[in-house]
Amino acid sequence: MDDIGSTGPARNRGSVGTGRRPFDPRFVTPLYAGAALNPVNSSMIATALVPIAAAMGTGVGQTAVLISSLYLTSAIAQPAAGRLAEEFGARRVFVAGTTVVLVAGILGGFAWGMTPLIIARVLIGAGTSACYPSAMLLIRQHAAAAGMKEPPSSVLGGLAVAGAATVAVGPAVGGLLIGWLGWRTAFLINVPAALIALAMALRWIAKDPDRTQGRSLRTTAQRLDLPGMVTFAGALTTLLIFLDGLPQPNWILLGVTVVLAGVLVGWELKAVNPFLDVRLLASNPALTRTYLRNGLTLLGTYVILYGLTQWLQAARGLTSFQAGLILIPMGALSAVTARIASRSSAVRGWLIASAALLLVGAVATLPLTTGSPIVALVAVTALFGLTSGASTVANQTVLYRKAPASTIGTASGLLRTFGYVGSIASAAVTGIAFRDRVDDAGLHHISWALVVIGSLALLMTVIDRHLADAAGKGSAGRRRRPTASADASQGATDEVA
Repeated sequence: MDDIGSTGPARNRGSVGTGRRPFDPRFVTPLYAGAALNPVNSSMIATALVPIAAAMGTGVGQTAVLISSLYLTSAIAQPAAGRLAEEFGARRVFVAGTTVVLVAGILGGFAWGMTPLIIARVLIGAGTSACYPSAMLLIRQHAAAAGMKEPPSSVLGGLAVAGAATVAVGPAVGGLLIGWLGWRTAFLINVPAALIALAMALRWIAKDPDRTQGRSLRTTAQRLDLPGMVTFAGALTTLLIFLDGLPQPNWILLGVTVVLAGVLVGWELKAVNPFLDVRLLASNPALTRTYLRNGLTLLGTYVILYGLTQWLQAARGLTSFQAGLILIPMGALSAVTARIASRSSAVRGWLIASAALLLVGAVATLPLTTGSPIVALVAVTALFGLTSGASTVANQTVLYRKAPASTIGTASGLLRTFGYVGSIASAAVTGIAFRDRVDDAGLHHISWALVVIGSLALLMTVIDRHLADAAGKGSAGRRRRPTASADASQGATDEVA
């Protein structure tokens, strides 16, 4: 695989070699805008489910497929897009992804039934999934071209803020827009958002070098590890469909998942360029536990995000607009916490605090009823906002420092995959809790599930001694250009990893 560090200033003329700061706003802004597309589409739909069900003449439960279809697509597409970015160029994949989002926004905005809405959500999942891993790869390449071991902490922090803030702000913004303009806004919002990100990327991000020149189609396919991708997609699809079908489990699907997972491991152990590096996951416990911790934390966050939103509308009788207003502090605190956490190298402390807040928030939901004051609801959602902001930044930082430079795109996508597995599982939790009706009893079932999730996340973080190694020594962006020998040493280390 091509060495990431080989992308030097000569290849990035117009971005690094022009005398501007390496990470000036013109470079990072389109990356932030693109990375925000997936989280905002993941969360904004929450306040649109009830209006969509009414417009389509179906039950609210039937609209849950609009959530699961995007998550399933994104879970598969994120690491796949990362691998494509590594092989064909991060800018190309970023531009292609935002173009797909633009088309999907138009399709969903003018849809006439559930089928085109589902297709639009699948396309949105595929398109938005290209942006985050491409952004991480572009940042890594840009840092190498500027002679930095790592980018300034504010750059990775900004990328995390774009994700953390929009996850929580999505329902609030969605509630406001849907209350004013109708449910189609949940899809049409992608049109201006994608156009802006696309225009900025084409104008401000330097073109990719031609990485595939002289390669045969067979060589390219081998480097992509298409069998590994397909098997990974199959195993993940059957797992997520199994989770989505709860509380009526399909044990055959679970069995197929286990078989496909075994085939995947066996194939990847023999692959020259494995799509899912099993040996790396086994030998790098800090990276592996980062994936698991991210999935658990997002499971808890999405359980409250979707469960509480449905309860506010169906049990408490609030409109989409009113439910969105209640969630605004959650989004604001998520963004603020993410920004503060991005300025600190104490990732272990932030991860412990995040898990503790998740547990506290779970306990705080236990006494809630339809008669609880609004201020209590706002306070509870605020706790989950703090959790989301801190965990997103800290987990992303650990990933950046522990993943090999040459596979940062795939590794970043896999981090999101674990998050989407958590998101799908959250839909299963809320589906079980609200199986018969959306009421206080169902909300309390969700609360107890959150207590278990928070306890597991806290225990996993506290006992993880490898997190101390990922703490770093402050902002890498302040380091001077390394010497030639140091640069070569770092490249060799990345290749060995």
